[in-house]
Amino acid sequence: MSDLLTYLGSLFAFNDEHPLLFTQIHFWVLFLFIYLFFGLIVAHQRKQADGSLDPTRRILRNGYLFAFSLVFYYKTSGLFVLLLVFSTLLGWILGIGMDHTASVVRRKLLRTIGVVLNLAILCFFKYAYFFTDIFNATFGTEYSIAIKILLPVGISFFTFQNISYIVDVYKRKIPHVSNILDFGFYTAFFPQLVAGPILRADQFVPQLYKPFFLSRRQFGIAVFWICNGLIKKLILSDYLAVNFVDRVFDNPSLYTSFENFSALMVYSLQVYADFSGYTDIAIGVAMLMGFYLPVNFNSPYKAQNPTDFWRRWHMSLSRWLRDYLYIPLGGNRTAGFTSYFILSAILLIAAFRLHNLWFTITVCTVIAVVLLLLAFRPSHRKTLGTNVNNMDTMLLGGLWHGSSFNFITWGGLNGLGILVYKWWKDRRWPTRLATLVAVTLILTIARHLVDSPLLNLLAFCCQVLLVGFTFLYLIGHIKKLSSFHFKLSTCWAVLITFIFISFTRLFFRSGSNLDPAEANEAAWRTASMMVDRIGSHWNLAQIPDILSNYSSVFLLFAAGMIVHWLPTRFKRRYRLWFASMPLWLMASFVIVLAVVLYQFITADLQPFIYFQF
Repeated sequence: MSDLLTYLGSLFAFNDEHPLLFTQIHFWVLFLFIYLFFGLIVAHQRKQADGSLDPTRRILRNGYLFAFSLVFYYKTSGLFVLLLVFSTLLGWILGIGMDHTASVVRRKLLRTIGVVLNLAILCFFKYAYFFTDIFNATFGTEYSIAIKILLPVGISFFTFQNISYIVDVYKRKIPHVSNILDFGFYTAFFPQLVAGPILRADQFVPQLYKPFFLSRRQFGIAVFWICNGLIKKLILSDYLAVNFVDRVFDNPSLYTSFENFSALMVYSLQVYADFSGYTDIAIGVAMLMGFYLPVNFNSPYKAQNPTDFWRRWHMSLSRWLRDYLYIPLGGNRTAGFTSYFILSAILLIAAFRLHNLWFTITVCTVIAVVLLLLAFRPSHRKTLGTNVNNMDTMLLGGLWHGSSFNFITWGGLNGLGILVYKWWKDRRWPTRLATLVAVTLILTIARHLVDSPLLNLLAFCCQVLLVGFTFLYLIGHIKKLSSFHFKLSTCWAVLITFIFISFTRLFFRSGSNLDPAEANEAAWRTASMMVDRIGSHWNLAQIPDILSNYSSVFLLFAAGMIVHWLPTRFKRRYRLWFASMPLWLMASFVIVLAVVLYQFITADLQPFIYFQF
């Protein structure tokens, strides 16, 4: 009995070296324990005439889950749970205040206070080192932060949720949540608390008042999502990370050009399996309790261009940035002073920080061209403003992910990819080919004049693009091959988009899991080494040996990509088949899967990548 009590005590105790993860058996024991009491609470629920849950049962259910969510966050972040409580109280009080005043000025004031305070909390914990580093680099000072600032897990997610609630109440999209236990449940709902998806107030708050309902099929779907997420995380993500990706990124110079290139491609699958795996588990756990989280991924590596990719990847963040940043900046309509100021400030700060002459010249040229277009080409202002708003959104989206310039670079490259695609799709084939030929010639000449791995890489990429698009152009003019041309063009677009997105992640991965005080220099050093290796001479004779030595990694990578590219209707079919199977067969599958997953568990469980954001 004493051993059992000791174990139960450890379930609720915080261990900073082993935070609670969905991949731990401790979590599932704890969840089973909590779910049993949850079942007792909802067993005798009563509906009101309007279909909503009886207030007493609602408060009991939501309060119970709010309390467990606080315990869950304490298990992942310790005393930072007090920060979550403060953020919850702040949003709740401001929501009530806005709905209890008829004054437009007071409503705006309360909204502004809520947004500013939430952003201030986020900036202090996440960007204090970053802004100090920028200040020192710009003014030549040597200030330092005397205290060690730790980053609370999931702070970006719950601050964004609070901002969403405050703005939606201000816009009267939803009424304020009057009970603190109901609102705390919205803010701290544990399945998505530390790594998303980001809950929108107008989508989730109405669920607070609905009675619990879980059909037999919904139960099966929930179990499927949990199993699917665990497979992605433990079999795909963790195995690829431990056995290949982490090794290469830890010291790129020790590995060949092909291994560095492969690590980038494999990392794309790893980060997808890791993040979407967490989301799948969160969706499944929430569904077991009768709540529905938004879909966060829609087969992103089926995307045929960067714009399409960001409609499919981390969809809750993309929509949040669209509705609360891109549209307020002006969206597709116009761009005001704020839009141009944000872009100019980020570019100039980056130029000061990097101390690179060519980058500084490029930044000054871009700003000068924008000013000239605004002054002398009024007809282009709308298009220019839309592009500036797009770029601002991607740059700030990159900064949301991490407090270093490599994340801003990653966001900027994605923004640049979106702008290039927008320009490309509006051009006819002759213009496209002529542009590609000109860029390829310039880079090919430059690589012969300047010995630079980066120029080698860019020139080679343009040459491949030129050959590919020329071939597609010729095939497109053969009428008998029109169907083949469509399929081939689709595959080509998907492949090019995947490679582009993977290369931008060079800067994303290089800054991950680093101390914010050291992230800038360490990330750029890693990124530079990988670019140097990939852009240097490739020894093709080594590739067969590398494929053989890492055969399990490359086979798993190929299998993961094939499953990812399966038709959506096929995936829906086997998901419904799983949900409809007899309970004894479903239980047998879960037991077998648990045994298989145990074989893949590494000695030290890998935390989810997005915990750091």
